[in-house]
Amino acid sequence: MENLCGVFKKSKRNEKPGEYCPEKINNNNTKTLVVLKESTGREIGLRYELGRELGRNEFGITYLCKDRQTGEELAFKSISKNKLLTASNIEDVRREVEIMRYLPEHPNIVSLKYTYEDDDHVHLLMEHSKGGGDLLDRII
Repeated sequence: MENLCGVFKKSKRNEKPGEYCPEKINNNNTKTLVVLKESTGREIGLRYELGRELGRNEFGITYLCKDRQTGEELAFKSISKNKLLTASNIEDVRREVEIMRYLPEHPNIVSLKYTYEDDDHVHLLMEHSKGGGDLLDRII
């Protein structure tokens, strides 16, 4: 079943689509899911050069990227909207962004720098922690 956001609905908890999923009309005159309430922009490739893959999880892939203007290296988490199948998934992404926006600056906390959203992905640009690897792997 397709929900109001144009995302296929598969829910274990019988979630209802609707208020969680605002839409907008894109350049192709089709509806597209809007996840972020505010974003830095849409054209992430204009400013950042994509580098090697750093890791992946259920919803997206994290890459190393470089700011074309300053040379700063950042981590770039790209979340595919095709994998956000329920209103709960969308709210989880929104919550992650909101929490990261309000975290204090601290040497042991990765800070969120910018957010971008296009028709297919939500992109989170974060401080790159040079330790590398998956946190769970490091803990184990």
